[in-house]
Formats: sequence, structure tokens, C-alpha cells
Amino acid sequence: MSEKLKVGIVGGTGMVGQRFVQLLDGHPWFEVTSIAASSSSAGKTYEESVKGRWKLATPMPENVKQIVVQDASKVEQVAQDVDFIFCAVDMKKDEIQALEEAYAKTGTPVISNNSAHRWTPDIPMVVPELNPEHIEVIAAQRKRLGTSTGFIAVKPNCSIQSYVPALHALLDFKPTNVVASTYQAISGAGKNFTDWPDMLDNVIPYIGGEEEKSEQEPLRIWGSVQNGEIVKASSPLITTQCIRVPVTDGHLATVFASFENKPSKEEILNRWKNFKGRPQELGLPSAPKQFITYFEEENRPQTKLDRDIERGMGVSVGRLREDSIYDYKFVGLSHNTLRGAAGGAVLIAELLKAEGYIQAK
Repeated sequence: MSEKLKVGIVGGTGMVGQRFVQLLDGHPWFEVTSIAASSSSAGKTYEESVKGRWKLATPMPENVKQIVVQDASKVEQVAQDVDFIFCAVDMKKDEIQALEEAYAKTGTPVISNNSAHRWTPDIPMVVPELNPEHIEVIAAQRKRLGTSTGFIAVKPNCSIQSYVPALHALLDFKPTNVVASTYQAISGAGKNFTDWPDMLDNVIPYIGGEEEKSEQEPLRIWGSVQNGEIVKASSPLITTQCIRVPVTDGHLATVFASFENKPSKEEILNRWKNFKGRPQELGLPSAPKQFITYFEEENRPQTKLDRDIERGMGVSVGRLREDSIYDYKFVGLSHNTLRGAAGGAVLIAELLKAEGYIQAK
């Protein structure tokens, strides 16, 4: 690619926005040229706007420090200078929906980290390795929005990516019932231990709205495209518990599953080892070479040791064994702010660029 696509980050001052800034530093296809946030940050340089609030271990990239933050609500102004945007704003659901549609109607593709549009029928919610075919609904969405180039695509909830890829690789065996408990890092709430001292030496057995998302969003990922809409799958039946635990990054899941056609342990391990998706076929820059890594050790995967596997874009699995009530049980792990948030959105953008949906204006 001779020239990089110009990227705007709407909601660029929050934790996920900072992850976008970090991940896009030196990206071979994309370059951050615009950052937008609330009116209180507008007019300041990016460095000034996040002073004392930079939450990542790596330093702020030099190339974004002097970008003057724009007001995210001034849609036409922000959109005119970029080829597409990532959106990671902290607003009410209806406000996010309206804002993202306003950007799309300017002819600007929107890759959203927000949950607001995950159930809009003609908006694809994508894990690129699992359901890349869902981007076909963009044609119908464009017609509805009255644009030939703009659209919205969203990434799913961060926690489901710790276990849904492992189940997806086994769909041929027709999973029927799934029980999953997720143990979720505090960065999923946009926090670190300085922000949230109550989480030290503590577990909170409730995360608002998380269990419904964890039970329903996999069914949309496994749904089908019908008449320009995504119709969710009817099975498997999934029940979850979602728990906040005192770790910085990484969501871990314990999973029990039964199948209509019970596979052997060897068949499961073979499917996980050899699973590849469209990003691996296309060689996308952010794609993990090994999407699912299985650990033979009884005490792996561990959040601290394994969340960064494949630059935080891989999924780790371990402790596969038969169960006395369900067919099998296992443990899964994914990095919630990389694979589960900003990194997953960057991979979606790479897929959409490779498939011709995102182009230079």
C-alpha cells in the first residue's frame, strides 16, 4: 500500500481509545490523523487532554501527542479529514446509535467498540475468524442509511471471546448446552487498581448486563444472513455467570458443553490446533498466526502468563476433560482490551479493507 488510510478515533481519550492509539502506532495500513472526544477535551492537544490519565504501560506515541482533539459531536468536521473512524465513546445507548449513524451517513465507515448497535439487524457484529460472511449485510445497511460508502460494523462483547472461538471450532458436532463462568479483568470496566482500590483483594460477583450479552451475543455470531438482516441462531442454549476479579487485563472462562454428536478428545484438540479463519487466509497484519493455542499443562492458561499470546490477539485453551454431567469441560482465556476490544476492532477494519469495504475517500 503506497499511502496509509487516514483514521479518526472518536472517543480517543478513554482506555479503549488509548489502546487504539497504541495499536495503530506504526500500523502498515492505517495512520491516526484525527482524534475526537467530548467538548471538554476539544481544543487541547491529545497529550494535554489525557495528562495524568494515560492508562497503558507503554508510553504515548510521539506522532499523536500534538494532534488537536476535536469535538466528537461535530460530525461533518471530524469526518471530512478521515477515511474511516473507530468509535469508543462513553455515552447513553441512544446517543451512541445516533452519533454512529450520523458518521456513517457522511460516507464514513464506522468500526465501533460500543454495544449500542450490536442488535441492529443490518449491522454486522463480527469476530473476523468466526463470521466474516456477516459483512454482506452492509449493502442493505447502506441502502437504509442512504450512503454508498458509509456503514457501521461492531465488535462483540469482550468476555465471549474467551470461549466462543473454542466452541465455534466445534460447531460441526452441534453443541446443545453450554454453561460458562467468566472471570473478568478490571480494565473491562475502564479501570486500573489506582482508579478502583476496592478491587484489591476482592471479587465482585456481578457485572451489569454482562450475563445477558454473554448468553445472547454468541447466537448472533452464529446466526445467518437472511434478506439483508442477521437472524440469530436458536442453539446452543447458553447460561453464564460473570464475575469481576482483581487482575489488570484478561478475561478467563470456565466452560461446560454438551453436543448432539459427541466428539472425541482427540477430535476436539485437532479442531482447535488447525482452526484458521479469513484473517489467517488473508494474512491480515493484526491476525494471530495460531488463533487457538491449547496448553497441555494442568495449570494453564493463566491470566498473567498467557493473556498476551500472539500479541494479545490469540485465544488460549486448556484443561479439556470429560465431565460427569456435560460431555466436556475446559478453560479459555483472551485479552479483553486487545482481542476483546481495540485489537479486535482493528482486525475488523483490516478485514473490511481487504474485502473492499473501506477505501480512501
